[in-house]
Amino acid sequence: MDKQELDRKVLLVTGGSRGIGAATARLAARQGWTVAVNYTTQASAAQDVVRQIESIGGRAMAFQADVAHEDQILRMFETLDREFGRLDGLVNNAGVVDAPQRVDGMSHARLKRMFDINVIGAFICAREAVRRMSTRHGGRGGAIVNVSSAAARLGSPNQYVDYAASKGAIDVLTLGLAQEVAAEGIRVNAVRPGLIETDIHASGGLPNRVRDLSPQVPMGRGGTADEVAESIVWLLSPAASYTTMSLLEVSGGR
Repeated sequence: MDKQELDRKVLLVTGGSRGIGAATARLAARQGWTVAVNYTTQASAAQDVVRQIESIGGRAMAFQADVAHEDQILRMFETLDREFGRLDGLVNNAGVVDAPQRVDGMSHARLKRMFDINVIGAFICAREAVRRMSTRHGGRGGAIVNVSSAAARLGSPNQYVDYAASKGAIDVLTLGLAQEVAAEGIRVNAVRPGLIETDIHASGGLPNRVRDLSPQVPMGRGGTADEVAESIVWLLSPAASYTTMSLLEVSGGR
């Protein structure tokens, strides 16, 4: 392996097989990152992202792990250590929504799934990233970008307050962790996407959600995964070297 390959920084993107995660993986690779593309079940989609990165001369590898399970997260990080030998960035993007429902109809099983994936999984991934990147632990420093949502401040009433609450927790993780590790070479920020054209809406039973709610957006349209990726990769980059503990709105003014 040549020096250039050894010097290439390594980024882990959870939920990297589709939507914002896939767009982030591709853009980061174009900017010189080696990318670990995490997926839960969509192996073929993750491999497609890897092939797209390799086709432009980048390096990437797919890593299976359901972030709802700590043992799978630990296995993923151990494999990453073995394959790449370093970690310089984490994008905590993996997340789910559920079918529209009022709070008075939500089951314990629904809530547990939501918070296991969207919150606890993000905490565990951040913990493992800090253990590798923090100068306190012998690391080189790095950056973490958490994918929150405009829902954290809007509440998503009558649709998915549980999802909004889970993203509110991500905001607090961002603010608290950023202060904990600022002196250890790690910057921690979040993006708050608004209405973005991805298939997460269909998975929650609202495939036309962006179209239906676009009139509420001051810019008059939904955003794209690529537009969110631009913000994430900027926050990972040296161009954002004095930016930490920030919640960046990528919501068209909504």
